[in-house]
Amino acid sequence: MRTAVYSGSFNPLHIGHKAIVEYLIGNMDFDMVYLIVSPKNPLKDTVEAGSGRARYMAALEAVRRYGDLRVKVDDIELDMPPPQYTIDTLDALQAREPGNTFVFVMGADNLADIHRWKDYRRILTDYGVVVYPREGVRLEEVRDALMRESGDYRISIADAPMVNISSTELRKAMAEGIDVSDCLM
Repeated sequence: MRTAVYSGSFNPLHIGHKAIVEYLIGNMDFDMVYLIVSPKNPLKDTVEAGSGRARYMAALEAVRRYGDLRVKVDDIELDMPPPQYTIDTLDALQAREPGNTFVFVMGADNLADIHRWKDYRRILTDYGVVVYPREGVRLEEVRDALMRESGDYRISIADAPMVNISSTELRKAMAEGIDVSDCLM
């Protein structure tokens, strides 16, 4: 089974995430998308690791409302010792499900910063990535520079529509008492 691994804090899970999942299944021929709820990004300080289980439960509830999506909310990182690195998650998934092919999903901003990731070369060669566009990132230039580094990297650019919504903006609006329910998944 060809599986897209889409990781994030999902704090909260919103319609932008749903649009990416739908694109992966409908346009990139993935059999399944795993939403991996991350306790804490090792490169960011934007979420409290202890909220991971609550975010996982909220993601499960959100995905249940869309029974037609081929998506599984996965808590594999919640049981891993910190810090949770993407390569360790991918390796754990591959060990757990050796018959599946896993491809990591990331935003263009993360691809531009991938040199900071643990074992990024293995992520790009052993698993490959699908990259969705983000404002302000010249995705083709970033991809081309990485491909000059190694022709063995597997980097696919998703020709997905750009989704201009962020969990950070939604949390801020909610803190101000603004109803954002139409933006949540």
